[in-house]
Amino acid sequence: QAQLVESGGGLVQPGGSLRLSCTASDSTFNDYWMGWFRQAPGKEREFVAAISWSIINTFYADSVKGRFTISRDNSQNIMYLQMSSLKPDDSAVYYCAAAPSIHELKSMNHDNWGQGTQVTVSS
Repeated sequence: QAQLVESGGGLVQPGGSLRLSCTASDSTFNDYWMGWFRQAPGKEREFVAAISWSIINTFYADSVKGRFTISRDNSQNIMYLQMSSLKPDDSAVYYCAAAPSIHELKSMNHDNWGQGTQVTVSS
């Protein structure tokens, strides 16, 4: 069972940028869809972005389109989320995930989650 570990979260001012990383312990997920989800206090976990194993296909939540960019480097077993123009509403714990299909990924019908990294956008 491969492990997923997020890093890169922290405190940033509105309008600032952060890059989150998700590192897998091996190459198990290199042919999986991977993505990012976030959860703020008192709210359900929500989809943020996804990328196919071939990196040809990507999906973004409407709330982050044009501001966030998802990418992956399968040679290093790493997935990234580059976040810019951050807003206070982006504050949440961000989780990386992996699943064989985009449907399973977006519906969260899988058990492949990292532990999360906190992103706080505040002045």
